[in-house]
Amino acid sequence: MSTSPRVSVVVPCLNAARWLPEQLSALADQRFAEPFEVIVADNGSMDGSQALVEAFRCRLPGIRFVDASARRGQAYARNLGAQVALGDKLLFVDADDAVGPGWVGALASALDEHGFVASRFDLAGLNSPWVLESRDNPQERGLNPYTYPPYLDHAGGSGLGVLRAIHEAVGGFDETMPALEDTDYCWRIQRAGTPLVFVPDAVVQVRL
Repeated sequence: MSTSPRVSVVVPCLNAARWLPEQLSALADQRFAEPFEVIVADNGSMDGSQALVEAFRCRLPGIRFVDASARRGQAYARNLGAQVALGDKLLFVDADDAVGPGWVGALASALDEHGFVASRFDLAGLNSPWVLESRDNPQERGLNPYTYPPYLDHAGGSGLGVLRAIHEAVGGFDETMPALEDTDYCWRIQRAGTPLVFVPDAVVQVRL
């Protein structure tokens, strides 16, 4: 008798066919004791992203493609993916990044103790030396500080984990924001009483 997965990975996508196979391969290679689902919430791609998702069904039996083209924006795609997700643990990661080994397990385990968690970012894996020289990595050893003016720490939207009940209680990501919707999301959850916890063993290779 099959049971619904407790963990749902939501991947917002927009014309990411160039990078999506790398992310889906990384998710397919995860070693996690429980079945988990991967929801690709497509924001209106015109590059064959849906066909790529279908091609991964043999490696990711729990993968689903969701049409999230009704409204443009990562916030809408993430929210729609979370809405159709079956799990009570929601993990968000971007289509052009690549999760490290054990990422699903590390965040899922952290969510057994905490309601809201963030991954560690690795920039070396997917970026050329000149790109690395031009950017720093504020989420390498801890949460991303906010200093202008000083306020709550936050984390990038790629690599967040949250309990469904907490996500729904704050109304998800703010779909009216064209940028920094992940920072706003982190702040609203913390202001509602749930701390954001850094999980160093959950690594996301971020493409700049």
